[in-house]
Amino acid sequence: MNQNGTNESIDRLTVGAGAEGRDLAMQLLQERDGNTQPHIIWLGGYRSDMTGTKAVELARFAARLGTGCIRFDYSGHGASGGAFVDGTISRWLEETLAVLEYARTRLGTQRLLVVGSSMGGWLALRLAQELRQRGRENDLAGMVLIAPAPDFTSELIEPNLTEAERTSLAERGFFEEPTPYGPDPNIYTLKLIEDGRRNRVLDGVINTGCPIHVLQGMEDPDVPYTHSIRLMEHLSCDDAVLTLVRDGDHRLSRQEDIEKLLEAVKHLLDAS
Repeated sequence: MNQNGTNESIDRLTVGAGAEGRDLAMQLLQERDGNTQPHIIWLGGYRSDMTGTKAVELARFAARLGTGCIRFDYSGHGASGGAFVDGTISRWLEETLAVLEYARTRLGTQRLLVVGSSMGGWLALRLAQELRQRGRENDLAGMVLIAPAPDFTSELIEPNLTEAERTSLAERGFFEEPTPYGPDPNIYTLKLIEDGRRNRVLDGVINTGCPIHVLQGMEDPDVPYTHSIRLMEHLSCDDAVLTLVRDGDHRLSRQEDIEKLLEAVKHLLDAS
């Protein structure tokens, strides 16, 4: 039993070769014998990691239910290797797919319930598109998206760039922005922004092939709740639910927020 109260194993996986190789850290929770529910996979946000409040509570919840759970850190995040400034949506999506393939072998993972927070919501939607292209759309049993930020680079960052930030991007290849979530500023690279344009999902219908529950705070200073409303307009599935939390912030990590998250996860697991 580890410090989080679960029987998770800590695994490492190398993705990419040569200069592109990076070492990923993950924690895998095996389902109890006889449990046939989908495995839960956590997709964290920009600069967050698998030790955050929501990720840990989700793993504990999976352990109580007896279902499998997959948590991992993108390259440049948490316990994984690689430089954060090398990160892009395409790069982190590649890592997500590699972790899923590893989990299929290690845990026997088949169907998945994806829980994506902020940028992780964007990656969840891109994951659905990639699986559909591979003829594996039935792998997804559902999604719970927390303050999802699809296309945040082109929709939320680029339109609001200052002249100083545009100059920094052109001359230095990045700009920095203060954040209330830690002492170090956020770093946004030109590489991330250009790659973000190639990974847009809000240009047309998003067909995930599974039910979706979106949780969004109305006091979110980073992703306005209107962004989640717009996302709902692009989703093709009939079973798409949006819960607006009137006094909720971006993290939605208060106890009452966690309860809403776990309730949504349990509902989709039962429905599957």
